[in-house]
Amino acid sequence: MSYPKPEFTKSQVNKAGKIITNWIQSPPGKITDEVLFANDVLNNWRVAHGYPVNTFQSTLRNKLTSIGVTNGLVAQRLKRWYSIVYKLRRFKTMRLDQMQDIGGLRAVVNSLDEIYLLRDSYHRSLMKSTFKHKLIAEINYIEKPKTSGYRGVHLVFQYCNDKAKDWEGLRLELQIRTTRQHIWATAVETMGTFLRTSLKSSEGPDKWLDFFTLSGTAFAHLEGTPPLKGYEHFSDRDIFQLVTETAKALDVRGKLSVFSVAVDAISNNNCRGSRHLVLLDIISKTVKIKSFANNQLQEANDEYFKLEKEITNDRNKQVVLVSATNIDELKRAYPNYFLDTTKFIKLLDTMQNAVNYKGQTP
Repeated sequence: MSYPKPEFTKSQVNKAGKIITNWIQSPPGKITDEVLFANDVLNNWRVAHGYPVNTFQSTLRNKLTSIGVTNGLVAQRLKRWYSIVYKLRRFKTMRLDQMQDIGGLRAVVNSLDEIYLLRDSYHRSLMKSTFKHKLIAEINYIEKPKTSGYRGVHLVFQYCNDKAKDWEGLRLELQIRTTRQHIWATAVETMGTFLRTSLKSSEGPDKWLDFFTLSGTAFAHLEGTPPLKGYEHFSDRDIFQLVTETAKALDVRGKLSVFSVAVDAISNNNCRGSRHLVLLDIISKTVKIKSFANNQLQEANDEYFKLEKEITNDRNKQVVLVSATNIDELKRAYPNYFLDTTKFIKLLDTMQNAVNYKGQTP
């Protein structure tokens, strides 16, 4: 399999990021040759992360096996074009070559203990120098949750490999979450999709931001981890009752249940392959999947880029290219692209039942 390599200097990459960001912020106008070239540079920089992400994915699976996690979920993706540009817009001083999550991996495990077992496995490998890559950041959003309510552990690496010099220096991010943390995070993204805003970046209607902050705190109570500042003195019952009342007022169950009809549209899909191009149409609530084998990497990247250009100004459609062993694993890893929040709704029901039955902890 032939993986794309970075074809441009970091100076060109950063300039391209600025050109695209300025263009997207200005009123729609003519797409100049400069914008087209910058777009090609940005896309090459993105797809070049495919090789290091794939090698990390193999290591990740091996590590999960070595610590006794047999049913952990592993997936990888290259950041969407819109998400890259949006992040550059949010963080004005960020350079494109320093963006740490263009290449992303996700590990979903059953418990907090498994999160830390996996993290510690990476630390041991780094100390023994059996893992040559450089850990440049570790962010523990479990001990210090984001104000949005998000929790998980992120490890940011810089790719180092003497035998693959072309990719040296590229950054990638590994997100490690428990199943509950994953359920919460994907519910936030799903609601953000329908509100056409980035709730996960703390943008959007206050009533929805407040609900997910509150429900994130409730999930922390379920797992016995530190709550958000301001909720330290709330009991389990108090938090579960607040979530239940707020969910009822916003009709969260009703709204999310309507969203999830898109899941049925692909329930009988027989696609096979390791890379899956997922196109979500919010208006029709349909999902289309095209899968590619390992030897079709270039074709997959080309079609991904083509579709992104077609829907650049269409907020009702989202496209992403992700890697997963099969469609079932893909749906488990990225339920937000299938508008699937059934597990989140079940956890809301669990909290409501705990309130109704003398506040017993679920």
